[in-house]
Amino acid sequence: MTPAPLGFGIIGAGTIAGFHAQALAQLDGGRLVGVASRALANARQVADKHGVFATADLTALLARPDLHIVCITTPSGAHLEPALAAIRAGKHVVIEKPIEITPARADQILDASDRAGVKVVPIFQGRFGDGARTVKAALDTGRLGRLVLASAYVKWHRTAQYYTGYRGTLALDGGGAVINQAIHGLDLLQWFAGLPSEVFAWTTRCVHTGIEAEDTAAATLKFPGGALGAFEASTALWPGWSRRIELCGEHGSLALEDDRIARWEFRNARPEDEAIRTGGAANALGSGASDPKAINTEGHRRQLQDLVDALLAGRAPALDGREGRKAVAFVNAIYESADRGAPVKLS
Repeated sequence: MTPAPLGFGIIGAGTIAGFHAQALAQLDGGRLVGVASRALANARQVADKHGVFATADLTALLARPDLHIVCITTPSGAHLEPALAAIRAGKHVVIEKPIEITPARADQILDASDRAGVKVVPIFQGRFGDGARTVKAALDTGRLGRLVLASAYVKWHRTAQYYTGYRGTLALDGGGAVINQAIHGLDLLQWFAGLPSEVFAWTTRCVHTGIEAEDTAAATLKFPGGALGAFEASTALWPGWSRRIELCGEHGSLALEDDRIARWEFRNARPEDEAIRTGGAANALGSGASDPKAINTEGHRRQLQDLVDALLAGRAPALDGREGRKAVAFVNAIYESADRGAPVKLS
């Protein structure tokens, strides 16, 4: 347990760093103390808005005694090195999704954190939405009965200008629409239904043909309990639709669009069902379907607040690194299947 307020640092000063900084400004028991980026001007752009320290020297940030937690907001394939540096410095680590671009690289971070006794928390803010938690509770109490179909659809739009710099590269982005945009939907799907036991996938470039990675993917899924499912993802569509997750069972079926419950139907009705259906217009987390900047900070705030509360209370956070690794394994199975042209089993 560490006395409040807990000091946060941000490593990386791209677009998502601003969302972290805004979320940190809303926390109880936590505050931003510094920002580090290899480009000092970029670090200052974020830091100056919040009146905190800016540096191009990662060691200088990690040496601060008022720093307890770092948020890593570098490109996905550049999470490993700053995460290991922070862990060696004894800091807890928040990593913008995914933890890393392969399970092996993620494992290096997780194994190091276990040895150091610090926490690793991957950002999957969708799990902290009211709609998602309502769905999870229904599944955990068995309202759907035996699960029959479990599917995720992430049909989004990104402009050609979006794919500049590292976007869409294999080394730094780790892939395209699957690992960058659809991973939130895949994480929710496996949180609800469990990891599939087998996937058979295809990937392609339909519109963004100049990038290394895919702009479109589809897969069939088989779950350990016998349920089947489908997965579709793209950044090549216009105008971009809400992310949709469908879960259908022997006693009920539901659909979640972003964090809004769009369908909620059960063989055995309960008094609270009508309120859940009529309250389905709310979506406090925003949507990145057409614009990556259209999400808001509420999901990040909720997840970061949970981490602060957990550290101050001496409990585990609601979402830890081992749980977050599952989405990386799911993504990599999709990519492996598409590369091999054959089904891939997840262990």
